[in-house]
Amino acid sequence: MERRTFLSMLAGSALAGGLSPAWAQAVLKVGSTPTGSPFTFLDTKTNTIEGVMVDLIKAIAAVSDFKVEVEGMQFSTLIPSLTGNKVDIVAAAMYITPVRKEVIDFSDPIYTYGEGLIVPATDTKDYVTLEELKGKTIGVQIGTAYVDKLQTSGLFSEVKLYKTLPDILADVNAARVQAAVFDLPIIAYNLSQGQFPRVRIVKSYKPVISGSVGIGVRKTDGELLKKINVGLAKLKADGTVDKILAKWGLA
Repeated sequence: MERRTFLSMLAGSALAGGLSPAWAQAVLKVGSTPTGSPFTFLDTKTNTIEGVMVDLIKAIAAVSDFKVEVEGMQFSTLIPSLTGNKVDIVAAAMYITPVRKEVIDFSDPIYTYGEGLIVPATDTKDYVTLEELKGKTIGVQIGTAYVDKLQTSGLFSEVKLYKTLPDILADVNAARVQAAVFDLPIIAYNLSQGQFPRVRIVKSYKPVISGSVGIGVRKTDGELLKKINVGLAKLKADGTVDKILAKWGLA
């Protein structure tokens, strides 16, 4: 059965009779990323995607009478996979932005943060603004909310696009790129693991693009979005969301 049709049937059942047995049997595919620690990452011991957003969508599913199956994919493919009916939900470190809201719907906000600036450890300047990096080469991940800001600023000799955060960190670590921006909690968590000792977070830098992470669904899946928001509200009220954030060092 084609996935959109299946979800439409589930939505109809839920609307007509409250809690539907069909929802309890549904296994919804969740698109996530293997390289966004601590929000989402590939646990190489279990070969499964883990992290804040995985724990959260599983907890929401548990209180909302549906089941989820998490699938890893590159960040830039998350929204196309959702709109192309390859997955039913996006649970990753994805900002709720006006541009994205033109394409998909988001849950209520979950966690708010801004971008961090990283440079090779040999660069000890206390940058505060992007303007101070004028003329340099800067890196950023494809599909993130930072790409347009960097490309339209006219500040940089090159805005180098990367598919994954490890690719960015490897190039900054080797000084092949002079700076990069990425979600601050994610780069802080990754650098704390000690794999990129020649990368430094610029603590003096002031972020210019802050956003809130949300769970994404297709615009045609309004009933699913309602269930996710009701479940999320329950988990915020009983402290589960705070416990999940604390588990991954984001309290």
